[in-house]
Amino acid sequence: MTTTHRSRPPDDYRLLVPRDWFRIDLMVDRWRPQLKKFVDQQATRRQMSTDAGRELWASLRNAVETGVSQGALELYLRTDVVAGTGAPATLMVSLLPMRDALHASPEEFAQALRGREEGGATVSVSSLPAGSCVRVSTTTALDYYVEMPGGAGYILLSFTVPLSGVESPLGELCEAMAGSLRWIHNAAP
Repeated sequence: MTTTHRSRPPDDYRLLVPRDWFRIDLMVDRWRPQLKKFVDQQATRRQMSTDAGRELWASLRNAVETGVSQGALELYLRTDVVAGTGAPATLMVSLLPMRDALHASPEEFAQALRGREEGGATVSVSSLPAGSCVRVSTTTALDYYVEMPGGAGYILLSFTVPLSGVESPLGELCEAMAGSLRWIHNAAP
């Protein structure tokens, strides 16, 4: 008996990200040197002071450490940032396993996230080619909780767009990146 791709969890995912976004694999212990390389490149390119470089390092390191502790898999950092500005636009991809009794439908999950609306976020249930999702949007952040096939949980695509905001061409790019998510199913055993 074979199972359909929709009824079993995916083996992996594919996401289209522009080439000029710097990727850091958070699944390996080498993320610190990768992050340091990004910060050093930005400090040189942007002619940052030593203090500004340290501040960027600390900010990104803290975000990555928090993300890793919460299931983050990858971090993408936009490299073409403007000199003298703060943190770059980012995408953090995280796995949120929710199997069996812990699994929540997108509608239930959205209801649990509705408390964020009081903080200025907009929470809605929508659909992407990869499946149903919960979209949470603020002026500078955009989160997509995309339901994984087979009741495995959700993959979270968490975008931050600190300079231009979500309502901008960069925000539209983030939307397109989320829309590019596809599940990969290896041959059934």
